[in-house]
Amino acid sequence: MADSKDHFIGVDLGGTKILAGVFDNSLELIGTAKVSTKPERGATAVIERIDRCVRDVVDECDLSLKQIKGIGIGAPGAVDPESGKVLRAVNLGWEDVPLVKELQKKLDLPVFLSNDCSICTLGVYERELKSKPRTLAGIFIGTGIGGGLIVNGSLFDGFNHMAGEIGHMVIDVNGPKCSCGNKGCFETFASRSAIFRKIQAAIKDGQKTLLTEMLGDDLKDLRSGDLRKAIKRGDKFVEKIVEEAADYTGIAVANLINILNPEVVVLGGGIIEALENEMMPIIIKRAKESVLLGKLMGIEILASKLGDNAGITGGAVLARRETK
Repeated sequence: MADSKDHFIGVDLGGTKILAGVFDNSLELIGTAKVSTKPERGATAVIERIDRCVRDVVDECDLSLKQIKGIGIGAPGAVDPESGKVLRAVNLGWEDVPLVKELQKKLDLPVFLSNDCSICTLGVYERELKSKPRTLAGIFIGTGIGGGLIVNGSLFDGFNHMAGEIGHMVIDVNGPKCSCGNKGCFETFASRSAIFRKIQAAIKDGQKTLLTEMLGDDLKDLRSGDLRKAIKRGDKFVEKIVEEAADYTGIAVANLINILNPEVVVLGGGIIEALENEMMPIIIKRAKESVLLGKLMGIEILASKLGDNAGITGGAVLARRETK
């Protein structure tokens, strides 16, 4: 039956790009579409771009909107899944945006909202780990650092839907100022922005690195993958910076384990995707040294294999759960 509603769409709304994916009922990815976000044009324009991206991906998969059962969307920042609003998203410049209501109006489909990193955690939990662990903590290291928590098989978002802000765990009270206003947040030590900032500051102070040979003095097009290339070519400076970020991540993982005692801690995001081999052994070693009793007692620390598709996968999982 051509019009049977047996597909789900996951949308990952980021500061630079919107990614949408169509999934079948068993969460197999059928196709994706991507557009740039252009947040400077304002919320209304961005919601129109999400609408376009959803229609593009449905068309790309030779389907119609009538065959879609629901849409799950992960948005950055503070969200309220119940009212369907993005309360505050700094990198979009959004305050109190009724995202769900506006999208439902345009697409005439049920839309479900959660924080982007919570949704990534849900995607990893259900698709990658087959819903096996009872408790899971996710840490996603990209431009910033976010997290998500699964407790007893369900997404845990806390009293005000703000749980999982792992990037804003303070690791050093005398550390650098964070965009949130605090000092020494985990995000200021191990995010892509933090790593790039440290590298640029050192180059200004005369530090030699292969990165300037590869990209020029201003490092204009620096990507996470370039760090891996420089390390592979023997750049000890870049290796040290990445190792420091991994060490801080290990401390954050240990803090999470001490507080939550989850069965699994999963790491993802662009930095982990690009530098898994360089970072994961250090993260695990540091976490092991820093947890109570100095041992992990069967707790697994893993890198996600879903990569960039974690967000859209989690969006589809959310839509499938909510429309059951």
